[in-house]
This record gives sequence, C-alpha cells and structure tokens, in this order.
Amino acid sequence: MAHLDSASPTPALRRNLGLLQATALNMIDMVGIGPFVTLPLVMGLMGPYFLLAWLVGAALAVVDGLVWSELGAAYPAAGGSYRFLKLAYGEQKWGRLMSFLYVWQTLVQAPLVLASGAIGFAQYFGYLVPLTEWWQPKMVSGVVVLLLIALLYRRIEEIGRLGVMLWLGVLGLMGWLIFGGLTHATHPVAWLPVGGASALPGVLLSVAMGQSAIKTIYSYLGYYNVCHLGAEVREPAKLIPRSIFLSILGIAALYLLLNWSVGTVVPWQEAAKSEFIVSTFVERLYGATAAKAATGLVLWVAFASLFAVLLGYSRIPYAAAADGEFLPIFAKTHPTKQFPHVSLLILGGVGFVFSLLFRLSEVISAILAMRILVQFVGQAVGLVLLRRRRGTEGLPFKMPLYPAPVVLAISIWLLIFWSTGLQFMVSGLLVIAAGVVAFLLWSRQQRRWPFIE
Repeated sequence: MAHLDSASPTPALRRNLGLLQATALNMIDMVGIGPFVTLPLVMGLMGPYFLLAWLVGAALAVVDGLVWSELGAAYPAAGGSYRFLKLAYGEQKWGRLMSFLYVWQTLVQAPLVLASGAIGFAQYFGYLVPLTEWWQPKMVSGVVVLLLIALLYRRIEEIGRLGVMLWLGVLGLMGWLIFGGLTHATHPVAWLPVGGASALPGVLLSVAMGQSAIKTIYSYLGYYNVCHLGAEVREPAKLIPRSIFLSILGIAALYLLLNWSVGTVVPWQEAAKSEFIVSTFVERLYGATAAKAATGLVLWVAFASLFAVLLGYSRIPYAAAADGEFLPIFAKTHPTKQFPHVSLLILGGVGFVFSLLFRLSEVISAILAMRILVQFVGQAVGLVLLRRRRGTEGLPFKMPLYPAPVVLAISIWLLIFWSTGLQFMVSGLLVIAAGVVAFLLWSRQQRRWPFIE
C-alpha cells in the first residue's frame, strides 16, 4: 500500500507490540499524576458540576482520536505527528517546516511533560516522607527521571511486558478507589446543572468550563501514544485505531467513576482544598495506614505514566533525524538492542534538568498552549489536505461523518488555546517563532527549501 510505504523510516525497528501492550502503554500514559492533581482543581472551578468537565474532556479525546486513528492506521511509522505533518503539507516544502516545528516543540515540551510528572510524583511522595528542605522534592523528582531512563534502556518487547505490569498497578489503584466510593457513598453528586439540559449551554460556555477543560484534557492526553510507536506494533492498520479508542473509553470510565466516588465521600467544597485528595479520600474510608498504601499506588501510577511518556517521545526526534530532517545524532540506534538510545538519553537528560527548575503549576497550561497550534490543529488540517491529495480508497480506517469531526476538533482546540490565557498563548507563539528561525538556519546550512528550489 502506497500510504504505508511512503511513511517508512530508513532504520528498521522491531514490530513486537500487540494490542494489549499498546493499549496498556496508552492508558498508563494517560493516567499519570494528572487526574490526582487536577481533580481538586476542577472541583474548585466547577463546584458540584465537576463531572461535566470530565465528560467534555472525554468528548474531545474521542473526536480528536478519530483524526489520530485515520492518520495512524494509514501511516504507521515512528514519530507519529512528525510523520503525519510532513506528508500532509508536502515532504519537500511546507511539510518540512511543519514537521520540524513539531520536533522542535518536542525537544521542549516532552521534557516539560516528563518534569511535570516527576514533580507531581515528588509532591505525593511528600505525604509518605515529609520533604521539609527546598532541595528534597527536587532530589526525588530527579531520581525518578534517572530511573526511568535506566528502565527504558532495553529492547521494545521487554518494554511491552514491563508496560503491562505497570498497567495492572494503574487498574488496581483505580479499582480500589472506585470500590471505596461505591460502598461508602454518603453525598449526592450532580451530573447536570440545576435546570437540566436547558442550563447546559451557559455552563459549557463559561470561563470556569474553559479553565476546567484545560485540566481534564491534560489528564486525557496520551491516547495517541501508540502512533509514536507505529513502527513497532503488529498489524498497525487494525491495532492503532482499536488501541486508541479502547484507551479513551477505558480511561473515561475510570475518571468519571473516580470523580464520582471521591465526590460521594468527600464533599466537593472540602476536596477542592485538598493537596493529597487520594490520600484524604482513602484515609476517610479506611484510616491512615490505608491512605499511605494508596499514596504508594499513586506513585506507582505516576511512574508508570512517565515510563510511557518518555518511551513514546523518544521516537519523535529519532524519526526526524532518520529522515535527514534533524540533527543526525538523534538517528542513532543501540547496536544490539535496536532502539533510539541517543534520543532517549537527550530527552531524559533535559527532563532531569527541568525537574530541578520548575513547579507543577507552571507547566500544565504551557504544555497545552505550546502543542495545540502545530500538533493538534495543524494535524487536523493536514488530514483534510491528505484526503484531497491522495483520496480515501486506500485508507485502512476512515472516520465516520467526515468532515464534521475535523471541524469540531479544530474548533474545540482553538477554544482551549484561547482559554489558556494571554501569557501562555504568547509563550506558545514564541516557541513556534523560535522554531521557524531555527528551521531557516538549518535549511540554509543544508541548502534546502526555501533557499534552494
């Protein structure tokens, strides 16, 4: 199939990930420290209607998942969005710029995502072991990043098995928390605003919903991780769409049940002020010893998510470098274990430095603002361009109701970008501008478009 051949990188990676492993890696990417940190924030913003924000986040994930599924099934190669953007906008001209900008952003945002999870890990670790000195949380987050690098320095099939083991820890924690809520519910939780469906438009367009959506969408991100590993999955035309939607539906159910469970035990007014909401929730049900055990599981989940994050992102600069579109050092693979070890070490190393420099509150909105225009909006527009240029006859997966999902995804992403606020919108645009300058300098050195026709 022409679609597949045009997307294959030069160095061959091992196609050894199955549906279970791919879905597990997606889900542990999605469930990191995010839902446990953002849950009280959403409650504080939305009040008793916090569940609505998680439904909105799930709806956007489903709509955007259709875009990822169609592109991932047609072009299953390492790099995910890098590959999609390059093909959509033209491999010799504008596609080079768009894909370069995506890799450029990845060198910043991937370490920031890694650092945000490691910092959140250190915060929850403080419930078990008080971290009173300023340097102690930084030491914990730094050690977490270094341990992740060590665990990922191995063959992909070994990583797949390790990912499933970590995934079981995710399911175990979520199942325990949900069971606790189902068996100890004492407070009613509203699914819709007062007035029912007639009150929905006002709530959905409110400032609080915009801010809440940023938090919930941040917690859903990762359903597309399998696309970054497209060159390492078996039967990608079938596996990639299935793993994406299994991940979204599974995580949406877990998030909604988790939030409902917490809200029925801890009133939202109290939960909104809790720094360790999971620990507070479990302590209320089973006592301090159980709360410490639950905190340990939260740390397990956070670590598992960072494992999947660094794994997926390490393939992006590798794919670009293998195409000759980025620094050649990123294209190097391990001589015996066949994985992009240089890319892994560099992204992990930068993430280690970021984990020592930043606070968690500084990165969530910044991460989204940086990614939306090039990756999510640019990719959705690119799907339309690919359909017009190549047609749909050879597509293994075609989104239903096209083009409605594309239009809806673009509209919602732009609304989320606006909701991040002026500071983060400007920072995202500045990163793009710096990437354009870097691209022009790189292209001039290589004597390629736009300097040489």
